[in-house]
Amino acid sequence: QVQLVESGGGSVQAGGSLRLSCVVSGYTYSSYCTGWFRQAPGKEREGVARIDSDGSTVYADSVKGRFTISKDNAKNTAYLQMNSLKPEDTAMYYCAASGTWCSLGTIYLGYGGQGTQVTVSS
Repeated sequence: QVQLVESGGGSVQAGGSLRLSCVVSGYTYSSYCTGWFRQAPGKEREGVARIDSDGSTVYADSVKGRFTISKDNAKNTAYLQMNSLKPEDTAMYYCAASGTWCSLGTIYLGYGGQGTQVTVSS
C-alpha cells in the first residue's frame, strides 16, 4: 500500500523558512516523480515544485528562487526547503508521487498525503 506522510509545517513570520518532509512507502521510490502542491481556502490548487526520478526539477514561477525541492532515495524522503516565505505562501501543502504524472499541473493526480499546514504572517 502506497503511503505518503508529510511533516514540517507550522507558523512563521514573513521572511522566515520552513522545511517540509515527505516520507513515502509502498513502492520503488527512486523510480517515481515526486512533487508538492498547495491549496489555500478559496484559491485554486497550485503545483509548487516537482523532482523527477532523474533529479530534474521544475518550479512554479511564484516560488522560483525561494523554494528548493530535493529527495533522498536512501531515506525514501522528499523535501521542500522554503525560504523567504511570504503571507501568500500560506496554504495546506501536499506531497504527491506518481509513476505516470510529472508536471506541476498533474502531479496531484498521483498518490498523495494528508498535507501539512503552512501559515506565514506579515
